[in-house]
Amino acid sequence: MLDLKLLRDHPERVHQALQNRRATVDLDGILKLDRERRQLETQRGSLQAESNSIGKKVGEIIRQGADPKGAEVAALRQQGIDLKAEIAQLEQQEREIEEQIQSQLLTVPNLPLPVVPVGKDETDNPEVRRWGDELKLTHSVLPHDEIAEKWGLLDFGRAVKVAQSRFVAMIGVGAVLERALIAMMLDRHIRAGYTEVIPPFLVNSAALQGTGQLPKFAEDGFRCAEDDLWLIPTAEVPLTNLYRDEVIPAEQLPFYFCAHTPCFRREAGSYGRDTKGLIRLHQFQKVEMVKVTHPDQSEAEHEKLVQDAEAILQMLELPYRVVELCTGDLGFSAARCFDLEVWFPSQNQYREISSCSNCWDFQARRANLRCKETGQKGTQFVHTLNGSGLAVGRSLAALLENHQLPDGTIRIPEALRPFLSPRFLSEDGILITTP
Repeated sequence: MLDLKLLRDHPERVHQALQNRRATVDLDGILKLDRERRQLETQRGSLQAESNSIGKKVGEIIRQGADPKGAEVAALRQQGIDLKAEIAQLEQQEREIEEQIQSQLLTVPNLPLPVVPVGKDETDNPEVRRWGDELKLTHSVLPHDEIAEKWGLLDFGRAVKVAQSRFVAMIGVGAVLERALIAMMLDRHIRAGYTEVIPPFLVNSAALQGTGQLPKFAEDGFRCAEDDLWLIPTAEVPLTNLYRDEVIPAEQLPFYFCAHTPCFRREAGSYGRDTKGLIRLHQFQKVEMVKVTHPDQSEAEHEKLVQDAEAILQMLELPYRVVELCTGDLGFSAARCFDLEVWFPSQNQYREISSCSNCWDFQARRANLRCKETGQKGTQFVHTLNGSGLAVGRSLAALLENHQLPDGTIRIPEALRPFLSPRFLSEDGILITTP
């Protein structure tokens, strides 16, 4: 959530930052409400002081001999009653305006850090580095969905029968291969210091509000309205909210969490895009990384987060590139973000497989997640970071294409082989699709 004090003190800076994001926000309206609320607060404070004064005056005149049931005391007490009624009315007005302010602030995206390149959309995202160009295939390959169906690794038709379009059933060796990818990713992250969590796959509205999915992106979620529960769009939501409304001793930070979960998204704004294959489904598997850090550590931790995601791609021997998202392409909660894009030879292009975001204190303000230094007064908001490590379906799709041999068989990268039973591998590491 945007810091209201920052908006109040530096409206021009906030306006420019949001303009760079190409976000349309009524900042003047928020500031007007803030002024009204503070005026009411001042007025209420004045009336409260007057009320306190009348209370003291009643006590004084009674001590001086006035009749407690006399006209003078009764008149003063009536003034006090009238003032309390006015104060209660002002308090109600304050609450209503405060709710309006908070409601509007919840729709304001995070501000890009000053180092984020200014741009209008993904076409302005600068490339940071590439890895594995020498691994790119020189022979043509079948698209991942075609080769997967050829070898019986998945079934879209039967998944549609039991659900609807944009669902898939992983079958036999396909399911085994996906499970092996998940195990390899988790194993690597745990060795890198992450604590594995199996979180709830259903979360309440407060959790989604804490990470920024609500209220703005409600249409993208699957909701169980009777229970105020939502299917998670990513494990970022439950992992980031584990410590919501808590104060963490600063010396315990940073926290590293990783989790494998299914993810559920309507993809409401993407109909007509990537309707074939594993790229854009309503349900998919993902291994997520989340960090909760002290503000002083977050930039360094962001770099390491990107490296942790890159490590998985390197283990899978998949060519990829890293791009930095420009201001116009940043996600709602991100202050800075790097995307990892893996090479798809059938499409002759890179496709996103991980977004590694530093949300600064944006999510922490929404989730009221703070830390406290030993021996110091007060608290401060932590910084939260998240990144895919990796999207499993897209990893599988990239593997099927980049390790597809001229005869259509699939070579399994050496780092993945220990996570597959030998019955699914030939002696030279070729996937056996009919063990």
